[in-house]
Amino acid sequence: MQQKLSFILLISLLVLSACSKDPKQTIDEQLTEILHAASETGSLDYFKLPQGDDYSAIPQDARNPITQEKVNLGAMLYHETGLAMSPMHTESEQQYSCASCHFASAGFQAGRHQGIADGGIGFGTNGEGREPNPIYDLSEMDVQPIRTPSAMALAWQEAILWNGQFGAKGINVGTEENWTEDTPIETNKLGYEGLETQAIAGLKVHRMTINDNDYILNNYKPLFDFAFPTVDPSERYTREYAGLAIAAYERILLPNQAPWQQYLEGSYNALNDAEKRGAMLFFNEANCVSCHSGPALSSMEFHAIGVKDLFENVEATYGADETSDANLGRYSFTKNEADKYKFKVPQLYNLVDSEFFGHGSSFRSVREIIEYKNAGVKENSNVDDAQLASEFRPLNLTNAQIDDLTAFIENALRDPNLKRYEPIGILSGNCFPNNDPQSKDDLGCN
Repeated sequence: MQQKLSFILLISLLVLSACSKDPKQTIDEQLTEILHAASETGSLDYFKLPQGDDYSAIPQDARNPITQEKVNLGAMLYHETGLAMSPMHTESEQQYSCASCHFASAGFQAGRHQGIADGGIGFGTNGEGREPNPIYDLSEMDVQPIRTPSAMALAWQEAILWNGQFGAKGINVGTEENWTEDTPIETNKLGYEGLETQAIAGLKVHRMTINDNDYILNNYKPLFDFAFPTVDPSERYTREYAGLAIAAYERILLPNQAPWQQYLEGSYNALNDAEKRGAMLFFNEANCVSCHSGPALSSMEFHAIGVKDLFENVEATYGADETSDANLGRYSFTKNEADKYKFKVPQLYNLVDSEFFGHGSSFRSVREIIEYKNAGVKENSNVDDAQLASEFRPLNLTNAQIDDLTAFIENALRDPNLKRYEPIGILSGNCFPNNDPQSKDDLGCN
């Protein structure tokens, strides 16, 4: 009897052993265990994005609660080329929009190394064909001396832009002396969070007009009324409230149809084994999660990792040079020596939709920037070693591991349906994101 029991026990152990070697079961169990350990709450929910219409689950400014009416108005204004009524040359009226530099098919980034709003013409296939308008002096173009950041998955960030200069809350409390009058940063004095502040300031910075724009008000006045019914009509149709609507729209730009989000909901077949191995590296051995965490895989931290600046690109850049304050990162806003060369940790979804990476567009593939971080050697000699993040060090990943990590970021973190956030059309009847003749031809519009 004892021998029979031992034999049965042996068979049982062999069966269990065979089951535990199922590669899919094993890798999913390992990844789930890693995620629980990496989560600040111990739950997978920590990494889940809300649904776009679940407004109560989306972080928002208490002074600008998200409503469907605001989102509807904001979506239209964000893409509305009819706002472009203050260009440097009248020939460019109604030819650009917020979406000129942040459009869906590029992951709400620009489709080129440097975005161009006013002063640009053309679109190409995915924004790469936008070039300077020959009637513009290069100093007249509306460009920034730094890579255009993504406008997506920003609801978890209280301060906006690479240097975090926009926003009166959170990390910017105590920076009030730097809210210089007669500069865009003065908009912080309105007291909103970063997305609201940037949207309001950006309309002016990018030469768009709300007040006294009869072209817009004749079309959009009813939508303003629906979005802000309790605001006095004397204040309702203004840049401030247009910006609040745009910010409400930007808060719902969530890449929640990415395979990674499906995986977190229990659809284990949403990722292949290479992507799962990459996720294991991301949240464990490579420790990417130490900076890229939460639902948006971002943070409100600023780090120096020694990458090159925009002016060093092989392509022509405008308004960017070695003396630009933008090269100094957070310091350009705070004037705190400890902040020199430190840039805000970006979100990581849909990076592959645009082929430029880093605040200076110095990397041209996801794999290239992973290789850079794996080597842990700075490429910008201007950055003091003492300023480099402690996390920026050799990771000693193999080529196969780099392949897996690349697969995770490129594929698992790519929402394939961002076009759902675009309106079917805008009330002006113009083309978007651009409305100049070359763009219309490129876009097949009108």
